[in-house]
Formats: sequence, C-alpha cells, structure tokens
Amino acid sequence: MNYKTVVVTQKGGPEVLRVVENELREPSAREARIKALAVPVCLPDVTARYGQTPFAAKYPFVVGYAVIGTVDAIGKDVANVSVGDRVAALIAFGGYAEYVYWNADRLIPVPVSVDAAKAAPLILNYIVAYHTLHWSARVKAGDKVLIIGASGGIGTALLQLGKLAGLKMYGIASQSKHHILTEYGAAPIDYRTQDFVEVIRRAEPEGLDFVFDGMAGGYFARGYSLLRRGGKLVGYGNPLSLPRTLKILGQTLLFNLLPDGKSAAYYSTGLSHLYWGRFLVDWAALFKLLEEGKIDPVIAARFPILEAAKANALLESGQVIGNIVLLAP
Repeated sequence: MNYKTVVVTQKGGPEVLRVVENELREPSAREARIKALAVPVCLPDVTARYGQTPFAAKYPFVVGYAVIGTVDAIGKDVANVSVGDRVAALIAFGGYAEYVYWNADRLIPVPVSVDAAKAAPLILNYIVAYHTLHWSARVKAGDKVLIIGASGGIGTALLQLGKLAGLKMYGIASQSKHHILTEYGAAPIDYRTQDFVEVIRRAEPEGLDFVFDGMAGGYFARGYSLLRRGGKLVGYGNPLSLPRTLKILGQTLLFNLLPDGKSAAYYSTGLSHLYWGRFLVDWAALFKLLEEGKIDPVIAARFPILEAAKANALLESGQVIGNIVLLAP
C-alpha cells in the first residue's frame, strides 16, 4: 500500500512542492504511524522551503511543522497510545503527508470532541502564544501590551488569549486586517502609515508592560524602547539564519545587561524537549478552552493536504488573517 507526501524538491517558492508516492511501512520500535486529519500551514514551513532557517534541511524533504491525526499502527514497546487514539505531534518536518511516523512518547492527546481543523493551530501557533504570555511574560489583568505582527496565526492567538487574560492590547497590522484586532479589543496600528513608537508614546506615556515581537527581531530595539521600567520584551519566530539567530541572542543579552530596569527574552518551542510534561499540561489547557468555546482559532482557508502548494502560495500572498489548514480528503 502506498501513501502520498508533498515534497520540497529544491529551494524556491510554492512551485517546488511536488506530490510523491511512498510505500507504507510498519512503525519501528517505540514509533506510531498517524493517519493525518489536519495539518496547519505555518510560516516555518515557508522559511524552511527557502532554506531560511538556522539549521536548514537537505533537499528534498517534507515540510509540515505539526499534525493532528489518528493512530493507525504502533511499533514494538509502545504502551502510551493505542490504535484509534486521536493525537497530535509537533514534528518540525514531515507534516505534509497522508501518514506520519513519530516517536510515540512525544504524542499529544487530542480530545475527540474538538474539530481537527480548529485544533490544528493549537499545536504550534497557540502554544507559542500561550507560553509567551504566561511563561515568558507572566501577564496579569490590566497589563498594557503591544503585539507586533498581530494578524497572523500566532498574532490572532495572542489576541484571543490576551483578551481572556484581560490585557489592554495594541496591535500592529496592515489597514485591511484591522477589523480582526478590534474584534478582540486591541487598538490597531497601521505599520505602513503610522509610526508605532510615536503612537504608543502618545497613548501610553508611562510605557508598556510587555511587547511581543513576532517579526524575528526586526522590531526589537524600537519595541524595547516602549517599555516602562520593569517591562519586558518577548521575541519569538524563526530568525531565518544562524547569523540572525546570533544577532538576536546578542541583542537579548545586551538588553538584559542595561541598567534600565527592563528585560528581554526570546521564546522557542525547542523548550519542549526540556519541559515536555509542562507542554502537555498546557496543550490540554488549550484544548479545554477550545472545547468550552473560549478560544476559536481564525481559519482563513482550508485545502486538501495534497494541495499544499496552493495553501503555501496563499500564505505567502500576505493576505491571510489567522491560519491555513490542510485537511485529509
């Protein structure tokens, strides 16, 4: 029996994605085979395709940072999941596929009561938003925050979770996307026609409590300048290259050495390898919020898994608000 994957054949745009057939194999020891239900299309998928990542994969390869599906088969010595279980995986590569193989010890339980398409953004975009808010920043009701890049997958997650947390929010996005910011109570700033530093300084002369920068460090210094004493800048997102990674880490270190009472941090899902148990608890909390209708991921478009090239082209168009999800036929 064969299955299909969407392969990045070489560095380039969505046109380099090709559908390839593979032979379905039995899972190895401690491995599970997952029949995909939903796969989020994320910015790391795009940057990996262009080779814009600190540790680029060797072409050809399959992108796809996360997947939700049903356990189809298990290998030897697998005891924590069973065939038929609904699970998710944060895999970094390999998600654009009808079947995915993954370490059974690193699977995330997913309630059968939630819609797979709505749950898919929780695996990457919402866990990043949740952790930057509640791990890195430790926000509390009434805090004043700026979200840089507020209309994308992580940005809209920050808006929803920030509203739940009772934050006073400002968000940067293009004019055509301002309606999603106002829907969640954030004051919108148009980066094309407004100087966000000037806008914030007029609105909050005493400074902000937190700035969340999802633009891979491009706004670091200006965002940091808007903090009050005791405030914190939290960055996240793919730095695109090893030199940029080192630059961002250097900036973060420098900000923390300045005698101005402010601080900075940079969040990475790589922490999951160190804090897997805590990640599982927080994913469970997000699934509960989804079940209760307290969060509702914004889905801009849905495509069949094998039409991932079209989904990538849409994401790169810059017109997307929220998330794009690939679905099994």
